[in-house]
Amino acid sequence: MSLRSQFDTDVLLTGWGHSKFGKLTGESLESLIVQVATEAIDGAGIDAGQIDEVYVGQFNSGMMPLAFPSSLALQVSDQLANVPATRVENACASGSAAFQQGVKSLLAGTAKTVLVIGAEKMTDAGADVVGAALMGADYDNAGTPSTTGFTGLFAEVAKAYEKRYGPVGDTLGTIAAKNHHNGMANPYAHLHKDFGEEFCRTVSDKNPMVAAPLRRTDCSPVSDGAAALIITTRPGSGAHTAPVRLAGFGQANDFMPAVRRDPTEFAAVRVSWQRALAMAGVALEDLDFLEVHDCFTIAELLMYEALGITGDGQGARALEEGWVFKDGKLPVNVSGGLKSKGHPVGATGVSQHVIAAMQLTGTAGDMQLAGPRRAAVQNMGGVGIANYVSVLEAV
Repeated sequence: MSLRSQFDTDVLLTGWGHSKFGKLTGESLESLIVQVATEAIDGAGIDAGQIDEVYVGQFNSGMMPLAFPSSLALQVSDQLANVPATRVENACASGSAAFQQGVKSLLAGTAKTVLVIGAEKMTDAGADVVGAALMGADYDNAGTPSTTGFTGLFAEVAKAYEKRYGPVGDTLGTIAAKNHHNGMANPYAHLHKDFGEEFCRTVSDKNPMVAAPLRRTDCSPVSDGAAALIITTRPGSGAHTAPVRLAGFGQANDFMPAVRRDPTEFAAVRVSWQRALAMAGVALEDLDFLEVHDCFTIAELLMYEALGITGDGQGARALEEGWVFKDGKLPVNVSGGLKSKGHPVGATGVSQHVIAAMQLTGTAGDMQLAGPRRAAVQNMGGVGIANYVSVLEAV
């Protein structure tokens, strides 16, 4: 079973674009969208007039005044005049939500070529505005003031994990150090500094506790950035690289109230993962690498368990035995993840797909793994609320 056999068609990623992530004071949301969309169209070797539909993933939630960005992509070319364009929002999973909406348009036959964009401009707003906007994605705290956003919520997840399984401070420090080290090879990454395990494990003036037990190095940065993809059922001959096939995808949503969720289980993450692998007809051992949603280091630790790399409460083994490092049997977040690459929330899911496509086509530069053939991307919004998984493979 695979998407191809189930729907009697291929969904192919044929072009992509990616901006630098970081504090991009010289860029606007519009300029970022135009940059990455142009790169994706050029990379696919098509004219803009061949695009049937546009989906733009963006969270915003008050972080910038313009709350209606869907037609900004039309600034790329006059050929995009009157092309349907839709903004998609599902918290920090907005990018993957836009991707799956594009996929469903292709599978429905209402489009043959879709431009998917993920973009966010966050750093122009103050910490209080960003924090309050992000808290708008939480059922229990929406509307409350915040300067730290979801840090406190994931700190509660970490506390629950420690209560059930024991201390995790050193383990989280190792995850942070791994991803900062990986990010050094990523030219798009927001943070380019190899801090090392000792620094990441230790509370200090330069690495303060933000919300115990999460230190600054346990938290992804507030970032600007964008990424884009061309997905299609009709690949042309003009693409700069071989296409990448979508083998399967899954989505699952959990209940919003925290009292209805086990904070250490990420139950809907598991369901979205199982759905994607089942559609693709593969198992964990068939994958060569993962890009997962490490908005906080405790999230990556829980992903090791939710995705079946280890059993529950045993996530530290994935680090202790070297499995998830770049030279391990299943590298995780070779891009540096959200932790180092940055987390412009609407862009994140599309960025993960772009990075995976680059790896699978051997065009990832210094990030490149040795001949990967199949990968999975996992993106979530809220504390495991909106969950998306894609399985991608080299053609």
